[in-house]
Amino acid sequence: MSNKRDLKRTINYICGDLFTEGIAASLYGEEHDNDNTEAILTSVLVMHSNYIRRVSHVEPGMPAKVYFNDLKDKFSKEVNEIVDQLNNLA
Repeated sequence: MSNKRDLKRTINYICGDLFTEGIAASLYGEEHDNDNTEAILTSVLVMHSNYIRRVSHVEPGMPAKVYFNDLKDKFSKEVNEIVDQLNNLA
């Protein structure tokens, strides 16, 4: 990522796509479990706001490159967990 704006845009796109997939899975999936669907959609929204805030405020005492690499790794890990939950939902 070249700058914070691009990173925020990427996070917005990924979280938006995850939210859309969650809505589609809840509407068109074979099992209609509203509690699991609501939990997944809530976790996507919480993840979105958490990571957008973390992009804006770099942790003091940590080099920026190390911080943003750690941020990207943790974000990817959480996205993969939500994708697995969505696959189990559908």
